[in-house]
Amino acid sequence: MAGGITNLDGRYSFDFQPTDSVVINYTLIGYEKKSKVIAHPQGKLVWNVSMRSGGKDMDEVVIKEVRRQMGSTQEISTKELKRMPSTTGNAVEELVATQAGVSSHNELSSQYNVRGGSFDENCVYVNGMEVYRPLLISSGQQEGLSVINSDMVERVQFSAGGFEAKYGDRMSSVLDITYRRPERHEGSLGASLLGTNIYDGFRVGNFSFSQGLRYKSNRYLLGSLETNGEYDPSFIDYQAYLSWQPTKNWTIDAIGYISRNNYRFKPKDRETNFGTMEDVKSFRVYFDGEEEDLFRTLFGSLNISRKLGQYSTLTLGASAFSTKERETYDIQGQYWLDETNTAEQLAVGTYMEHARNLLTSKTQTLRAQYELRRGGHQLQTGLLFKHEKISENTREWEFRDSAGYSMPHYGDRLELIYNLKSVQSISSNRLELYLQDTWRKELNAGILSLNYGARLSHWSWNDEWLFSPRASVGFVPAANDNLTFRLATGMYYQAPFYKELRDTTTIDGATTVQLNREIKSQRSFQVLLGGEYKFRVVERPFKFTTELYYKAQSRLNPYNVDNLKVVYYGRNEGTGFVAGVDFKVYGEFVPGTDSWISFSLMKASMKLHGKTIPQPTDQRWNLNFFFSDYFPGTDRWKMTLKMAFAGGLPFGPPHTGLESHVFRATPYRRVDLGMSYRLLNNEDGHRRSGLGQHLKNVWLGVDCFNVLGISNVASYLWITDISRQQYAVPNYLTGRMLNARFLIDF
Repeated sequence: MAGGITNLDGRYSFDFQPTDSVVINYTLIGYEKKSKVIAHPQGKLVWNVSMRSGGKDMDEVVIKEVRRQMGSTQEISTKELKRMPSTTGNAVEELVATQAGVSSHNELSSQYNVRGGSFDENCVYVNGMEVYRPLLISSGQQEGLSVINSDMVERVQFSAGGFEAKYGDRMSSVLDITYRRPERHEGSLGASLLGTNIYDGFRVGNFSFSQGLRYKSNRYLLGSLETNGEYDPSFIDYQAYLSWQPTKNWTIDAIGYISRNNYRFKPKDRETNFGTMEDVKSFRVYFDGEEEDLFRTLFGSLNISRKLGQYSTLTLGASAFSTKERETYDIQGQYWLDETNTAEQLAVGTYMEHARNLLTSKTQTLRAQYELRRGGHQLQTGLLFKHEKISENTREWEFRDSAGYSMPHYGDRLELIYNLKSVQSISSNRLELYLQDTWRKELNAGILSLNYGARLSHWSWNDEWLFSPRASVGFVPAANDNLTFRLATGMYYQAPFYKELRDTTTIDGATTVQLNREIKSQRSFQVLLGGEYKFRVVERPFKFTTELYYKAQSRLNPYNVDNLKVVYYGRNEGTGFVAGVDFKVYGEFVPGTDSWISFSLMKASMKLHGKTIPQPTDQRWNLNFFFSDYFPGTDRWKMTLKMAFAGGLPFGPPHTGLESHVFRATPYRRVDLGMSYRLLNNEDGHRRSGLGQHLKNVWLGVDCFNVLGISNVASYLWITDISRQQYAVPNYLTGRMLNARFLIDF
């Protein structure tokens, strides 16, 4: 027996001893076997053979599994972003708010609290560059579009605590966004009663480009509020992402962003009924004046990456973030507060609110990052330099009159109940260095993943050095690879930004502001113990996750929260702790869809001036539910259900200390439902003629916001009678609303 194999040109040769006959077999995977019988072979023979393809059609093979989380950062599925019912237009943040340990108490805002932290304790990155939220935002009505364009997002990673050293100095969470590089031409057009989104992306050779234009107006949604008036919000932004790979070793990425969020409002009247069945109160107001706010944001980044051989990469980056904010209003309200059951008039009077708040903020960042993958290790190190320049010119005052007497009433002089003037500016530099290693090893006992590292940073404003060691370990036992255990710990700091520096002191309604150069970063030592269990139900994958955490806090900078406005004491005066547990069940409750349920219990306590009090974000319980479903037997109809139930937060009279916040707001309860109908399905490109050949999907949808019609409370308006007794009048959020929309993918 003799034989051989062909070269790349199909040539072959072999020798054999002559016999009566020879059988030659030709075989190749993917082709039909061919045989040739040669009788009485002699001398040199040449034989050319053609083989027919022997491929066989096989049924589709679908492998389904849920992603294992070895570290403290989870990846959030983005499949439902475009069809999810959204009141803010910021679908990514709304999806994050449904995760375990995360809560939001305002459907008009994309801000969220994580495990007892404030809005300012959440770090957000886009393609490795940190982005910031406006500083003057005080209500959800003012808030426009966030920097994150959900149409351009490829990957969403989120950590609710215990995150790696490569992420910045924040105490609560990290949201890490990666934008998509299009592989071919793609795009979408979406429109609803709340706004319009246009997205387009393409790739030519080594060059890819994507862009998104968004317009949002809350006029229709704000019409469900109890305060009647002329709402004229207008939010628009444009974003572009360019990526070029001139060679296999070089990559150049650039992002440009510009936005203009404008909010105008002329209130007319308002009537609010509140209290209990036995004690119903009626609050009526007639308004004069208007509010006009303007927020302009510019953001740009440039990253240049170079592969240094097979295992290492060096990245140099630069970014600039600039915002100009203006909040102006002059509003007068004449009010009546009555006891409905007895027709007793509790308070009658006038209040006037005035503000001329201007703020500009500019941040420039330079960074260098090096990554090395070798021998089961992923080593990452980076150096960042930031320059910040912020200037503020704030003037606010509030006058109240009750039954003909100004409040506070002294008899011999006229005083305002609140006034503030602040003209400040700051220019500072930050230097940050981090080093971390991720080591993964398969042992006889199981799979071990270890991440350890540290951050070193310096701020020129207060000449403060911070050292933040962090470590986490994940383990999958060989005895049961459906189980995963995680442990994370470290020292986390909340590096002050401008608002934390404002040392505000109020005496008899007069508030003075000074920038505190002695301010220190808030500090939190965190320990997190978690685990997950993967299982299957009716051949569908599921995952149950739980995390138990404790944060020992020191050098706290106390703050008051009014709606979305966070006002700090500007001094390190408190200590405290946050302890809680999170549960989450994730999986395919319906085949082909992602759904989850999360439930959290938490306690956030603070010791201030020798007194133990709850922190402003002390939310005792939180339940989130995200569910998606197809109608049986068809993929044309799809339903998305989003529910949020959360305990009430502490509150008290405005312009007072946290010690007076002895009340609890009512729980937040909201259900949003979205129904979508697929008018056209051409994802496989089978349409070869007509308009449909250029389209992938056409969806028609209708949303029902606040299905249960529950009146949730955003904040409280405090009314004072002449005897100085105060009444908390709730400011309710949006009611039940319908929204029509369509989405075209091409």
